[in-house]
Amino acid sequence: MSYKRKQDSQVPAEESDQLIIRPLGAGQEVGRSCIMIEFKGKKIMLDCGIHPGLSGMDALPFVDLIEADEIDILLISHFHLDHCGALPWFLLKTSFKGRCFMTHATKAIYRWLLSDYIKVSNIATEQMLYTEADLEASMDKIETINFHEEKDVLGVKFWAYNAGHVLGAAMFMLEIAGVKILYTGDFSRQEDRHLMAAEIPTVRPDVLITESTYGTHIHEKREDRESRFTSLVHDIVNRGGRCLIPVFALGRAQELLLILVPVLTGDSAAGQGIDHFDDIGPCVIMASPGMMQSGLSRELFENWCTEPKNGVIIAGYCVEGTLAKTILSEPEEISTMVGQKLPLKMSVDYISFSAHTDYQQTSEFIRMLKPPHVVLVHGEQNEMSRLKAALQREYEDDPNSSINLYNPRNTHSVELYFRGEKTAKVMGQLAVDEPQPGKPLNGILVKRNFNYHILSADDLSKYTDLSMSQIMQRQSLHFSGNTGVLRYMISQVAGLLDSIDGDKKMRAFNAVDITIDQKIVTLEWVANPVNDMYADAIIAAILQADLLDTPVKNMTTSVKVDRMHFKECLIEMLQDMFGEDSVPKIFKGEKLYVTVNDKRADIDLSNLEVKCSSDETFQQIVQTAVTKLYHSLAPPQIEV
Repeated sequence: MSYKRKQDSQVPAEESDQLIIRPLGAGQEVGRSCIMIEFKGKKIMLDCGIHPGLSGMDALPFVDLIEADEIDILLISHFHLDHCGALPWFLLKTSFKGRCFMTHATKAIYRWLLSDYIKVSNIATEQMLYTEADLEASMDKIETINFHEEKDVLGVKFWAYNAGHVLGAAMFMLEIAGVKILYTGDFSRQEDRHLMAAEIPTVRPDVLITESTYGTHIHEKREDRESRFTSLVHDIVNRGGRCLIPVFALGRAQELLLILVPVLTGDSAAGQGIDHFDDIGPCVIMASPGMMQSGLSRELFENWCTEPKNGVIIAGYCVEGTLAKTILSEPEEISTMVGQKLPLKMSVDYISFSAHTDYQQTSEFIRMLKPPHVVLVHGEQNEMSRLKAALQREYEDDPNSSINLYNPRNTHSVELYFRGEKTAKVMGQLAVDEPQPGKPLNGILVKRNFNYHILSADDLSKYTDLSMSQIMQRQSLHFSGNTGVLRYMISQVAGLLDSIDGDKKMRAFNAVDITIDQKIVTLEWVANPVNDMYADAIIAAILQADLLDTPVKNMTTSVKVDRMHFKECLIEMLQDMFGEDSVPKIFKGEKLYVTVNDKRADIDLSNLEVKCSSDETFQQIVQTAVTKLYHSLAPPQIEV
């Protein structure tokens, strides 16, 4: 497989070598992941998330730049809102009619997490993207895929690898016309207490689309961060404080619970309010959502933030625009959901338990796969730029690796060009018959998706749902001239004519049947590009014969014509009709002749008389041409 830039923009989409990758979300940002892939006339959307720091329509990816009904496949990598939060809206509120896939675990948890999102969203009902009923209806439009199970939709093959990160998270490998594209979604190459590490695909991708959330950061060792985490929790509780740990309901919450045993946890079920919690003094409460943009974790934070003995531990990645991200900069006060200002007195600590790759994992992953092209997504602009620069430095001096890196902004395209060899498989009788050396293989080329087969016409119905048929063309023309002139003019075009039914029917080019019935000439032929061309040539000959054989009214030689001009035009006309070598280029006096197939017609220019003793039809054709030309050059006659 090689990649090459192609300039011809007129190539049909299914035959074009251009691969387009365009982020509609997660381009130099974290949130609303949505990556569009276009190749060989196929359109695939990867993830359909919302931006956690925005609400309503503002939180959506830039899907207004695409036609939803043109998307063939939609793949969801995992159940986090920034990867699937816009899915019910997209499946039900747009013209999308393709197929949507996710893993079994993702589909099961997606249902409950989005229900939680609907209940805790702190926006007006009219701003909500979808309702609980919409979410329920979306379930019927989602298909599931097992890890390592290969699907084929419209010729696009894809399968899923375990991505780590959260339960059910998948990396998707796509193959379109031999070009392989791996989309990691969010992934982690570090095994933890409840999840395996992301797999290394056994197939080398031509393009890797990978998250860049942590840029060039390297995660703290697991033992060190677990020790620091438990010490912080212990310190907060020991000083009589309440320890709040904002978490996503599934994923990091389970990991932290396995670390903090025994632990007192609040009920973080969706829709529960703070009234369900008795303030019993020092405690540890995990509550969702993890970025505290709304919901129970936000309510508990607002109740506890003014007490210095209390503490909040941010244990995962925070997106710009969320409260969790804001308090990491240690502001003196915060704004509540109702707009009230509160002093921030509680302790704020950050320990990353985020199951995203760090620089070391990302670099190792790329080195093992060796993809020619790497597209960075799902990272803040500065972090992504630093990662790109670091990877470029790492590989620029490596003679064994040549990697091109891209970090497109939202709506900006990465355009790559792949030209693969097209191989056609010979099947049926053509495969049984031994082809003769140097003899071309004649058959029908059948394309199904991106596979090519060559078959004989007789085998077409055996191996495909196609059938052969012939289209007969028929055209009739009025002809009032001499039949002999007609045959002569057609023979000049088609050569020797085969007689089929006496003088009434003949065959030209061994393909076009010509029937003469009174004043109608009818042509019949099997439609194909070559036969159509033959028929056009014969029709031109018929029209010319009819024109030559039409009597010219009031044709006389008494009309005054410029003799030199007439001679020049006559020679040129005869050369056009019979070929350049048929007429002498130089002649003297008033005598001229034209020779065709050893037949000679002599022309007396003084009286415009033509004689040809060997062929009367040839004589008539030349005579008509001479007198018509002379008449056409004569000045108009004015009757008084």
